[in-house]
Amino acid sequence: MKKNNLSKWAVACLFLLLPFYMSAQEDMGFQSFRVTEDFDDNGFCWFRDAQLLAAGDSKASNAMTIGWGGIGTLWGKSALTVYVAEKRYTKKFMDSAEYFTVMSFDAETGKKVLNYMGRKSGRDEDKAKALGLHVAYTPNGTPYYVEATVVIECQTMYSAPFDPKGFRSDVPKKMYSNFPAGIHTMYIGEVVNAWKR
Repeated sequence: MKKNNLSKWAVACLFLLLPFYMSAQEDMGFQSFRVTEDFDDNGFCWFRDAQLLAAGDSKASNAMTIGWGGIGTLWGKSALTVYVAEKRYTKKFMDSAEYFTVMSFDAETGKKVLNYMGRKSGRDEDKAKALGLHVAYTPNGTPYYVEATVVIECQTMYSAPFDPKGFRSDVPKKMYSNFPAGIHTMYIGEVVNAWKR
């Protein structure tokens, strides 16, 4: 009987706290959306314009510009795939965090943010601070920037580095023959939340 009351209490607390977490994003002008129904961009082109990837927690995080990625369905889940090279500072956060976010920005902000985040390393400076970006956190504690126009949060389902033995054409062989940042690791995430302005 006591366990049953405790379970009811825990569920009641969850429902009381859930609107607080949901409104945290809404208070910043974001609205939740379903990627399977309301994603406005062409998945084949979305990464071509570059996006921002972030991982970490409230103690430490980093973000980087990415131009490689994929959107689709895997294992019955809405999935987003990103790739991070071995020597990138963000990789250690991707390897240790359970969640990550991918963000879009409006054209003016995006040009500045993506250019800077792609040229500078978080090892050397706080890139968000240098850009005047304001970090916020999802209910899962995943970092994102308030200035973004789209935020997609993913829970990592799978990660592994590319195996050069599996390269079946000259495209990846040529790419990595002169790529100092090292082999990329693929991270496949289940989309667990998505917000847009």
